[in-house]
Amino acid sequence: MSATYTFDVFSSLDGFGSCNERGDWGGYWGKQGPELLDHRLALYGEKQRMVFGANTYREFAQMLASSTEESDVRDPWVTRMRNLPATVVSTTLEGPLDWPNATVVSGDAVDIVARLKEESEVPLRSHGSLSMNRALMAAGLVDRVQVTIFPVITGQTGVEPIFQGAADFDLKLIESRTLDGNIQELIYVPTLHV
Repeated sequence: MSATYTFDVFSSLDGFGSCNERGDWGGYWGKQGPELLDHRLALYGEKQRMVFGANTYREFAQMLASSTEESDVRDPWVTRMRNLPATVVSTTLEGPLDWPNATVVSGDAVDIVARLKEESEVPLRSHGSLSMNRALMAAGLVDRVQVTIFPVITGQTGVEPIFQGAADFDLKLIESRTLDGNIQELIYVPTLHV
């Protein structure tokens, strides 16, 4: 049996994963509330293995290293995510990593994740890692796309277009919820559009 792989990503309404330095939004675009944070904490309380690309791993490690206990970066769900077993797919990083329970695997992400899906006894989840997850979607390895849409449009400051350059997909909505009255979480099953 193959483990389920979820591509979990935060997005502005216009499809950006973050904003540039001119965007003074702050973490979560300043829109987080207790429902979102509690939901994320519960989500990351389940047994699972994280999968990161090298760039996302570097960004998380740098953000955590430069953060304080009071910052959004140290929200309890992020701490819980950091303590889950993790595989970092990279051709440039070498271990050991400054991340508990993380291992670096060198090679092609499609091959590595295909093998992980066959071998893992727990679900796999990737938060971020946009280019890696676009390639995994094109290879048919992503079982769920979980998009948390924050109520902002970042037309002037948005960077990291989440699906730019991705293949075409049909999406079947299997779950949705509203958090804190204005944040939408949508979970889809993607199918390559042919």
